Amino acid sequence: MFSETRISQFRDHTTPFYFYDLDVLKQTLQQIDKHGIQKGYHVHFALKANHQPRILEEIRKAGLGADCVSGGEVQRALDCGFEPHQIAFAGVGKRDSEINLGLDHNIFCFNCESVQELQVINELAEAKDCTARIALRINPNVDAKTHKYITTGLDENKFGINEEDLPLIFELLPTLKHIDLIGIHFHIGSQIEELKPFRELCDRANSLNQVFSDKGIQLKVINVGGGYGINYADPDGNAIPDFEHFFGLFDEHLNLRDDQELHFELGRSVTGQCGSLITEVLYTKHGRQKNFAIIDAGMTELIRPALYQAKHSIQLLTPISTETDTYDVVGPICESSDTFRTDLEFPKLERGNLLAIRSCGAYGEVMKSQYNLRQGIDSVFSVDLD
Repeated sequence: MFSETRISQFRDHTTPFYFYDLDVLKQTLQQIDKHGIQKGYHVHFALKANHQPRILEEIRKAGLGADCVSGGEVQRALDCGFEPHQIAFAGVGKRDSEINLGLDHNIFCFNCESVQELQVINELAEAKDCTARIALRINPNVDAKTHKYITTGLDENKFGINEEDLPLIFELLPTLKHIDLIGIHFHIGSQIEELKPFRELCDRANSLNQVFSDKGIQLKVINVGGGYGINYADPDGNAIPDFEHFFGLFDEHLNLRDDQELHFELGRSVTGQCGSLITEVLYTKHGRQKNFAIIDAGMTELIRPALYQAKHSIQLLTPISTETDTYDVVGPICESSDTFRTDLEFPKLERGNLLAIRSCGAYGEVMKSQYNLRQGIDSVFSVDLD
């Protein structure tokens, strides 16, 4: 919830803007520390969810590493003070220049997603006379029960190495003199709200860990990725995900040797609930079939509703009428898909009302664009308002 003081301070900023509550972020990080890091687990934050330097500062101070999917994210992590040994580099299509950046900084690990990528990394490392630590991202064919656009662990997806390719990899590994295989990696999808898919992932990871052991390959790292979801419907009542049960599931069902490390790559569950998109009502319009609230934020600022049909809670901040009406909350972009919510009942809206689109701390600001030549927007942090 937003206090009246905070809401009045929002008036000092030009809308739309992203607001980040650092207290919520710190409380979330404390729970990750309590239930994950203090157990000896290694947690990398997925920069694809949020790469704001102020956010990354808090995450780094809390003891998390960085999970990157581009050279730009690797560089951002380095620039924000993450040590190279804290950085894992994933991604199905790494360019040579991006791989070389990782090699030059001797990052912790490359998560490799194809046989050809293994060969390319070996060649690039040979040219630099160095060795690249790698983990094989294996597609476990586990259904994450999430939106099809953010499912990544099925046979039909582009991500990861299929299990039938492992015999070829076992044959190739002795010839790859500049590769150090340290682990296996999985990532089954995003915004996973049930724990059952993670339980299935544990079974697959146990099975594959044994496959490598039977080949005489003793893996140091088991990386189970991320994907744990947040509650978009009730951001105040469920501001912090249930990390106790999430980490506890892996503690109970994953069979690790004493010398093996368990790694996670969490993104949305870390920052999702600390961010809101603050926007102003420009116009209200009564159509033949619909009432529209036209706001100054659009799909250029938050594309998730248009791209994934995601539903974010929208909160009216000022002022609140005793009358109610039903609205489609839409943006100013010249696309009918520029719609945040449909048939949403609100206290009657007026021009100039402030709205907060909640749970935008992940995959919000990082996906903004300048479509329609939209101007850039600011980021505001709670410390700036106190």
